[in-house]
Amino acid sequence: MKSPQDIILKPIITERSTYEASWGRYTFAVAKSATKPEIRQAVEALFNVKVIEVNTMNYVGKKKRLRYRQEGRRPDWKKAVVTIDTQPEPETWLEAGGRKRTSDRKYRVYIEEFGIGQ
Repeated sequence: MKSPQDIILKPIITERSTYEASWGRYTFAVAKSATKPEIRQAVEALFNVKVIEVNTMNYVGKKKRLRYRQEGRRPDWKKAVVTIDTQPEPETWLEAGGRKRTSDRKYRVYIEEFGIGQ
């Protein structure tokens, strides 16, 4: 089992990701072997938020020239765009015996550690 710190490597802060953070979409560089459920669990554990959706993209490393005639490659990497729930509403369900139960959703609606305040 991987720890959340091994799955979420770093946040990606660009103009677009800063704009999307105001809509509840946060961008992270993640481990190449990480799956969507693992990314969801890692973000929920690290930041105490409710994840609605996870989108991932694999990037191939660019070719770069090294010295005179040598060529090398930058490493391949994976990016995840995570959408969180920004409007938590209380959840209501029926228990055995017909009693109604309501739970307050006790999670945050933005990620402060991302570097963007709301």
